[in-house]
Amino acid sequence: MNRPLYPAIFAAIVTLVLTSMMLGIQLKTEGINLTLHSASEFTWYSIAGSTLAVFLFQLFREQLTGLVKLPELPSVASLLPEGKKGDRIKQLGIAFVIAAALIWPFTEFSNRGAIDLATLALIYIMLGLGLNIVVGLAGLLDLGYVAFYAVGAYTYALLSLYYDVSFWVALPLCGLLAATFGFLLGFPVLRLRGDYLAIVTLGFGEIIRILLLNWTNVTGGPNGISRIPKPDLFGLEFTKRVRCSAEDKLADACNVPFHEYFGIAYDPSYKVIFLYLLAVALVLITIYVINRLTRMPIGRAWEALREDEIACRSLGLNPTIVKLTAFTIGATFAGFAGCFFAARQGFISPESFVFIESAIILSIVVLGGMGSQLGIILAAIILTVLPELAREFQEYRMLMFGLLMVFMMIWRPQGLVPKSRPHLELASGDKPQ
Repeated sequence: MNRPLYPAIFAAIVTLVLTSMMLGIQLKTEGINLTLHSASEFTWYSIAGSTLAVFLFQLFREQLTGLVKLPELPSVASLLPEGKKGDRIKQLGIAFVIAAALIWPFTEFSNRGAIDLATLALIYIMLGLGLNIVVGLAGLLDLGYVAFYAVGAYTYALLSLYYDVSFWVALPLCGLLAATFGFLLGFPVLRLRGDYLAIVTLGFGEIIRILLLNWTNVTGGPNGISRIPKPDLFGLEFTKRVRCSAEDKLADACNVPFHEYFGIAYDPSYKVIFLYLLAVALVLITIYVINRLTRMPIGRAWEALREDEIACRSLGLNPTIVKLTAFTIGATFAGFAGCFFAARQGFISPESFVFIESAIILSIVVLGGMGSQLGIILAAIILTVLPELAREFQEYRMLMFGLLMVFMMIWRPQGLVPKSRPHLELASGDKPQ
């Protein structure tokens, strides 16, 4: 009994300290001073009950897990028939989902708020898929992925501010510059792994954020950059009136508003729908490219590096090049997402790229399943949409988020939709089937 007693006491103490600091003590403003106030009696009783529940659970964990067995979620591969029929059903399902995603904004089931939320979820899907290359496929723990996201966003913002570069010209440049930063980050971490790698990448992310915060002459510092132009559709802007300088008017080089070109009434929802469709297109391109990469030798090399670096080297693969390609390609998609984020928001600041963003993106990869594209898509939707649907619990968002992750680690540690790996089953006679 002594063996589980000490971990149970330790877990109860940690629970008591954290919940007391987060829920039991409140800061209130009185004039120009901040004062500490105690929570209500109900809150303290809840904290005591939670502490007791954690203590008892840790104390009798083996007995409880033996009595209560949580059901296992079936894998997607097990639900589909084998052979060509299963492949055809999978292709039809993908085509149906893509068609539904494209048609949904034009149906009566959508509104401007829902479309805007879906666009935000698509941004996180793109970020999760990009980080999945580094963490899920190559097995390199990256806690500073938000730095590449910030590089892409500020690249477009600065190019549009100082050089009047359009979104479509800046988009590949943002990906290229983010890839360059990923390549440069890859060199210092070539010999690192595990916790040391995580610390270095975390420091890199903070360096980028502090640089953006202090480089006031260029980035605007804490004030950020505003009035970032929205993307247009072949020169058609989704605004009521287009921006046009005197020189452009004389040269007759001004763009045309979307509603005037098609002779329809102006509606601000056109811009929201266009941004959503553009995000869908970027996500589809991301999925296609990453899916092709995983089937190529470079994708197999990432997985070999993740499983065993020594065995990877013994097979003739260069771990240095494999790591550099993972960091570079993963950062490229973060640059694309950052460029689109800046265009969608119209305003960015260093506070948009804090460490919690990296933690959320990493949680999407872990929750969805390491290396699983479908799992990451589902996890990004869950972690983006659920907090918006439960706004009354906004102050407990991080607490609920942590409980969700702990529950997932107990119930399904491999993720929501684990990646199916090719395997060969042998019968008792050692003959392959």
